[in-house]
Amino acid sequence: GPIGVAQMAGEVAERGIMSLLNFVAFLSINLGIMNLLPIPALDGGHLIVLSIEAIRGKPLSSKVMGAIQMVGFAIILAITAIATFLDLTK
Repeated sequence: GPIGVAQMAGEVAERGIMSLLNFVAFLSINLGIMNLLPIPALDGGHLIVLSIEAIRGKPLSSKVMGAIQMVGFAIILAITAIATFLDLTK
């Protein structure tokens, strides 16, 4: 979670700049991979929607797209809340 990442960044920073840069690079790669998950509102979710639209041959309505984005946002918010809660209870 975000609190654990901040704590780890502080610990890694004490080891030197190269360790910190390696840690930041790892976080960046991890974020890129997580962004490809098929959760609406993330890039992976957009790829799924684009695939559905290609199969259907027409775009989804704005009402459906809005609902999909809201579900995706709720999923991301829930994951963030759970990760933060687990960090705080650790």
